[in-house]
Amino acid sequence: MAIEKVFPMTKEGKEKLEQELENLKTVKRKEVVERIKIARSFGDLSENSEYDSAKDEQAFVEGRITTLENMIRNAKIIEESDTNSDTVTLGKTVTFVELPNGDEETYSIVGSAEADPFEGKISNDSPIAASLMGKKVGDTVTVMTPGGDMTVKIVTIK
Repeated sequence: MAIEKVFPMTKEGKEKLEQELENLKTVKRKEVVERIKIARSFGDLSENSEYDSAKDEQAFVEGRITTLENMIRNAKIIEESDTNSDTVTLGKTVTFVELPNGDEETYSIVGSAEADPFEGKISNDSPIAASLMGKKVGDTVTVMTPGGDMTVKIVTIK
């Protein structure tokens, strides 16, 4: 039997996935079924782009439901008490400055299931987070990114 992947995440991240799953099951699934029903009424399915589009969307929705169910079932909630308060770990928010130019950036380190760089949440698997893990305030870290190495100094950990 295959070993299931564990998805580390915050409590809020799991709740967000549960809300998305509920919406997909109760709202989106019904909308797609209705679109398929309407597209079928147009006649010949072999040249019916509305039907093909609705079936593609149905496959996407069902795939996403399966993925979310698996992620929720295998979620490992990161508790605040599980982590050292002065070390960068999963669930912490880290502020650092790029050296030498001093650009300040803040990111929350979360599991891959809830990563959203546009909201300042980066995956623990990302190059930046992986480089920062286990470090403390004041540490200088070299981060290897696809765009080249960058050196940062950790300012705060919350």
